Amino acid sequence: MTKSVLIEKVSEKIEGLTRNQTEIVVDTVFDSIKHSLLTGDKIEIRGFGNFRLKTRGPRKARNPKTGESVEVKGKKVLYFKVGKGLKEALNPEQA
Repeated sequence: MTKSVLIEKVSEKIEGLTRNQTEIVVDTVFDSIKHSLLTGDKIEIRGFGNFRLKTRGPRKARNPKTGESVEVKGKKVLYFKVGKGLKEALNPEQA
């Protein structure tokens, strides 16, 4: 699903909002999520899942072509953990 498809679906669900107003709402939600992650907050959407940042430390790796050792810098990685409601919807036979 693309952002424009999401905007169309939200616009269809909520009567009285134009497509431009819906786009502003969707952009605001995404900007809020991005800002929260950048400030180190955890995002929890009940029934859907959790987003949070983890920091990976620096490590040594190997160049597969030459086999020589390479230093890899530390970085931040986004993790997503599926919520119970979404997990049950995806795998109803395991519920």
